[in-house]
Amino acid sequence: MSVDRPQYGEYATPEEQRARAGLPPLSAEPVVAEAIASAPPVTRSVTAGPDAAARPSATAPSAAPRIGRLITFALLGVGFVNVLTSIGGFLDLSTTLNTTLKMLGIDGQFTNFGAAKVWGVIAAIVMIVGYAATVWLSFRQVKRNRAAWWIPLVGFIVTMLLVSICTSVPMFGDPAFTQGILTPPAG
Repeated sequence: MSVDRPQYGEYATPEEQRARAGLPPLSAEPVVAEAIASAPPVTRSVTAGPDAAARPSATAPSAAPRIGRLITFALLGVGFVNVLTSIGGFLDLSTTLNTTLKMLGIDGQFTNFGAAKVWGVIAAIVMIVGYAATVWLSFRQVKRNRAAWWIPLVGFIVTMLLVSICTSVPMFGDPAFTQGILTPPAG
């Protein structure tokens, strides 16, 4: 007749198992959990020692996020000035395109006034909406403590690409402009 040997911990009580595992008794566990729950949050701080200068406090803000925010807000400021100074030119797009003809050395007058009025307003709206979206996305990233300096740059590129398309429609629909672009300069 063979007797089965007990497996490890089979006859031990839960208290004995906890003691062997190095855990506190079951009766002390709620007290420990309450103490942990009511304790103030732990923050790292600079500790004394030979490498204390190399370990900054976790609660102190680092310089990198502040510089990134400064760059983000500076780029948004430049974008705001760009929007304010450009809106007038878009709302009077026919005059702006006539000046462009003269600057390119093309003889003739811009005559596509109806398209310039419509597409100029569309370009101004696109510029305002693009800037507003850029500001919103930038502030959202800054609020999450993430790098946001690249958002104004990408926002500028995308917005100006769309605005350029809007201004190209009346520009290339004008006979004087297309004739001037297609005709090689005399000389």
